[in-house]
Amino acid sequence: MNDKEKFEFRRAELNLRLSFVGIEISESGRLVKTQRVETIAEAEKKASHLKNLLVTRNVHPDVLKFCKAELLQDNYFHAVFETTKSVADKIRDLSGLTSDGNELIDYVFSVTNPILLINNLITETEKSEHKGFANLLRGFFGMFRNTTAHAPKIKWSINEDDALDIMTLASFFHRKLDLSQRIR
Repeated sequence: MNDKEKFEFRRAELNLRLSFVGIEISESGRLVKTQRVETIAEAEKKASHLKNLLVTRNVHPDVLKFCKAELLQDNYFHAVFETTKSVADKIRDLSGLTSDGNELIDYVFSVTNPILLINNLITETEKSEHKGFANLLRGFFGMFRNTTAHAPKIKWSINEDDALDIMTLASFFHRKLDLSQRIR
């Protein structure tokens, strides 16, 4: 009970087995009815429902890499948290900086002296896109990473659809960052 990660892992493992009789242990620790599975493949598919949905959306591999355990548990809150950290981590890796949050974004995606470019930054359209990308990142970190870092899970509820959309947005960031150029 004192090790939340271990508890969630064991709950997921137990729910995998309980799915054969049509019950599972909810996050609140209660037994609840669920759809009964007949095969091991069905049970495994059910256990990694969120991951399957993300794969169907063709999300960037880094999104999946950063939240493997959370995806197996369908743990939306922590999957979103780990996903947001994956974007910041990639920006730090590509830029060589160690800062975080708005400070990192402001420095890396400055219009006058950027470290990373997502386009040629020559035309007004390219400058607008560059600024918009930085603004999206600021909003992404402010709304999702900071919230999951500071709010208890029981006070910031997140459902499957929102988790999928947030993780898909992170996938967009990863793809743009993969194509970015480091200029200094």
